[in-house]
Amino acid sequence: MFIKNVSKHYDGKKVVDDITFKIHKGCVTSLIGPNGAGKSTVMGMISRLIDSDGGDISIEDRKLTEWKSTKLAKKLAILTQTNNVQMKLTVGELVAFGRFPHSGSRLTKEDKEKINEAIKYMELEQYKDSFIDELSGGQRQRAYIAMVIAQDTEYILLDEPTNNLDIYHATNMMKIVRRLCDELGKTIIMVIHEINYAAFYSDYICAFKNGKIAKYGTVNEVITKEVLSGIYQVDFEIMEKSGKPLTIYY
Repeated sequence: MFIKNVSKHYDGKKVVDDITFKIHKGCVTSLIGPNGAGKSTVMGMISRLIDSDGGDISIEDRKLTEWKSTKLAKKLAILTQTNNVQMKLTVGELVAFGRFPHSGSRLTKEDKEKINEAIKYMELEQYKDSFIDELSGGQRQRAYIAMVIAQDTEYILLDEPTNNLDIYHATNMMKIVRRLCDELGKTIIMVIHEINYAAFYSDYICAFKNGKIAKYGTVNEVITKEVLSGIYQVDFEIMEKSGKPLTIYY
């Protein structure tokens, strides 16, 4: 996937300013930066939930705008921050939605196998017939991930996957993200605020500031005192000397 010279305006203000970077296959790429930096808008344009005002986003050398929705849904899946399902659904029924791009509402034998594999992978077998609203926050998040796994796409977009999770469930969620990449070969793109998680679980990081890319590269290239100080306006050297952990929430 390649993002080239992409921009976006809201009310005459440029919120994403001519950005270009590459998403490497089979890797985890994290989008970081302070509030209003443009990272969520970029995620929205990559997922085609938001139209860009300039530039191109391409998958397999084909512009995103040229993909039919049915074809794109087999290539790319997105899990947003707001995953509130109003219907009374069981875990099994929720995960089955992941197969909709493939078979619609008529599940085939292959669909059912994919659903069961996803539920098993996320260790949710005992909750298959439980209703979503009866699960804990961590279990519910795993169920949504299972739905994405069942969709069986190459690209998975996660918008703040640790949002509203305590540190235990957030850490488990990040381990799952890493497994999706390492064990299932998925290409993960995620917006994340917690720098420690981005540093530990990512392969590449794209750091945004004021709608532009402040730094893009490997974890070691981006997660430095100099780069982070420039992005977040925080003196990390003082934090280090004080013994405070390198943790920033935005």
